[in-house]
Amino acid sequence: MNAIEIKGLTKNFGPKQALSGLNMTVPEGAIYGFIGENGSGKSTTEKIICGLIHPSGGEVKLFGRDYTDADVRAKVGVLIEAPGCFPNYSVWNNLMLQAANLSIPNAKEEVVKVLKMVRMEGAASNKYKNCSLGMKQRIGIAMALLGKPTLLVLDEPINGLDADGMRIMREILVDVTKNYGCTVVVSSHILGELEKIATHYGIVRGGKMLKEMTAEELNASCRTYVALQTKDMNRTKSLLSCKYSRVEEDEAGYIRVYDAKDPEEIVTHLYENGILVSEIKIDKIGLEEYYIDLMKEGR
Repeated sequence: MNAIEIKGLTKNFGPKQALSGLNMTVPEGAIYGFIGENGSGKSTTEKIICGLIHPSGGEVKLFGRDYTDADVRAKVGVLIEAPGCFPNYSVWNNLMLQAANLSIPNAKEEVVKVLKMVRMEGAASNKYKNCSLGMKQRIGIAMALLGKPTLLVLDEPINGLDADGMRIMREILVDVTKNYGCTVVVSSHILGELEKIATHYGIVRGGKMLKEMTAEELNASCRTYVALQTKDMNRTKSLLSCKYSRVEEDEAGYIRVYDAKDPEEIVTHLYENGILVSEIKIDKIGLEEYYIDLMKEGR
């Protein structure tokens, strides 16, 4: 069974169409990376899934049932924008209030459990306003996890975090899928971090789903290239550009050749023209470059 199935989803805000026939499939147990430019329809889709706004048309099913079904709604945890916490209340009291709102039995035990899940058990007495951005994001996830949801929808949970905060967030998202049976839909502009944990991807543009794929399909689709350095990079690039169709210089200072069949062929060609290669390697583009190339193709 799929956790989410969306067909022909549309949403209009007055004359503006935010979603235009969007289709989306999220398998159970997936970490689904939801990717797109600002204004592409990601947040609108997530808000519809969570019941925060109503669609103009289309079909949304969660675990095989209509998304408005009360029983299925109880399976959804959400963190969109920022957690709704009282700044002068402690982390513990904010979570206990949320547990009361949800009428959760054994509230104390559940709050202890979710604090442990988000690595916040040592900060329960901290006032919310004194918590760092990373801690606040984890508190928001803890609130979303109250009630034992089987679907977690997170909008930009790693944006603005430092390296350690992103590492902790990755660990939490992997943990809730592997050990607690949650399906996670997570949007982010930090594609390098998303690539480390996502099992599936959905790429949207202009309110439509441009492409859905698994992590394995992404890996198979990413182009390999030969990267090299010489003492005369300008002449090297000029020589290689005459022989190969796509030659670029990357931010790390390497020349990339995308359609070369054999690195030895490149080394020989440069040697015959009086250029020695000081470093050469074969590599593959990642999610971010794949996404950028995909966006360019459709323009």
